[in-house]
Amino acid sequence: MLVITPLLYYSLLSLSFIVTLKLLLQRRKFKNLPPGPSISLPIIGNLHNINLPLHRSLHNLSQKYGKIFTLWFGSSRVVVISSQTLLQQCLTKHDVDLSNRPRFLTGKYLFYNYTSLDSAPYGDHWRNLRRIITLDILSTQRLNSFVGSRRSETLKLIIKLAKDTSERFTRVELRTRLTDMTFEIMTKMVAGDAEEGKKFKEMINEMMPLFGASNMGDFVPLLRLFDFDGLVKRMKDIGKRGDSFLQGIVEEIRSGKHGDNNMLQHLLTLQKSQPDYYSDEIIKGLVQGMFLAGTDTTAVTLEWAIATLLNHPNILKKAKDELNTQIGYDRLVEESDIPNLSYIQNIIYETLRLYSPAPLLLPRFSSNECNIEGFTIPRDTIVLINAWAIQRDPETWSDASCFKPERFEKEGEANKLIAFGFGRRGCPGIGLAHRTMALSLGLLIQCFEWKRLNDEEVDMTENKIGVVTQKLNPLEAMCKARPIINKVIQESSV
Repeated sequence: MLVITPLLYYSLLSLSFIVTLKLLLQRRKFKNLPPGPSISLPIIGNLHNINLPLHRSLHNLSQKYGKIFTLWFGSSRVVVISSQTLLQQCLTKHDVDLSNRPRFLTGKYLFYNYTSLDSAPYGDHWRNLRRIITLDILSTQRLNSFVGSRRSETLKLIIKLAKDTSERFTRVELRTRLTDMTFEIMTKMVAGDAEEGKKFKEMINEMMPLFGASNMGDFVPLLRLFDFDGLVKRMKDIGKRGDSFLQGIVEEIRSGKHGDNNMLQHLLTLQKSQPDYYSDEIIKGLVQGMFLAGTDTTAVTLEWAIATLLNHPNILKKAKDELNTQIGYDRLVEESDIPNLSYIQNIIYETLRLYSPAPLLLPRFSSNECNIEGFTIPRDTIVLINAWAIQRDPETWSDASCFKPERFEKEGEANKLIAFGFGRRGCPGIGLAHRTMALSLGLLIQCFEWKRLNDEEVDMTENKIGVVTQKLNPLEAMCKARPIINKVIQESSV
């Protein structure tokens, strides 16, 4: 021990010196960086300026340094953008230059060594993955083929909720129910009735907190080198177990026990014609991405939407009136009704604006030098888009802090939303998410009466940790079944 301690001490001292020297040289090399704090500490850079939740902390810094500013997360240069105008410059002039992803630890240990859609560098491989997802997996035709699966899983939620509430107002907890529903919908679409698919939920719960730009090991080489907090070890373990689960799903579908109406079977069919490209690893990466991107984010948005409606009973009444007018009292909402339910859609848009499930989106990484608003963004810079700040910016939105679904009656307003990303790296699952959210919210409003637990408004405090921003406290509400619930029971018994 007497030998190791001095060695470790001098190693840390040397690394500290090297990192500090590197930061000084980089700052001197790029003289036109966006402004930022004048002091960067050895090893940690500006991490001492950051608090949780990260998007709020970065918003506060933007009030001091401007809508585009520079930080050092350890030894990594980070540029933060908090303006719709600057975002448009990124989209129109530099979308290709900013279409890479940082090489975070999650990409190596959880995303098959940077080969999955969310972690792969921009290039031919990524374009092929994107083509598979948009044209083969999440095309309009294929989504239409799963209408029945989505509806049946949503009705299961409605029936269970009706049994638990009957005709009297009853206190219910919604987060677990919504999460279970969205996971079951994705499982049914991806893997049919495969039992291994249903077991993957716990793995997702372990993976989600590891994503985003909040892992210090991605920015402080010392943590990565010595793994003081055990993060690398934990990622390796979760990655290995996750891969085992996914391989089990692949083998179960490959056995042919669950028919061919699922996404995984389609991928395995493609594998037969192009085995070199559609390897099991590529297929597992695609399946993993669909589970991770298509479950928690949808459930979280629905929870925020219902919580907000409880705090705005007048808006809830307008949504109910629209359903009564457009659908009536004799049948249930269907996905084909969504285009006619403009107010329900506007509620979802407004929820995504104020409570974006991924407030910093997924980080970008510059592959070439860019010039934005006269500032230089050097190559190999992490670029964070503060969607939370942009979607609450009073320069872009009137009454920016107010929940006003009516704002989206103005043509083109919804195009300003960036909750699902933007440009080439935008989320390809936006169509599926909107279908699921609109149908679920429509049925929950149509089939139940809702009110708060008491006269106090629902607490809208957010959880500070995680790439997906949940309410701090799971949503509870008073719920009572409406007479139309009998239609649900009849339909489920057919």
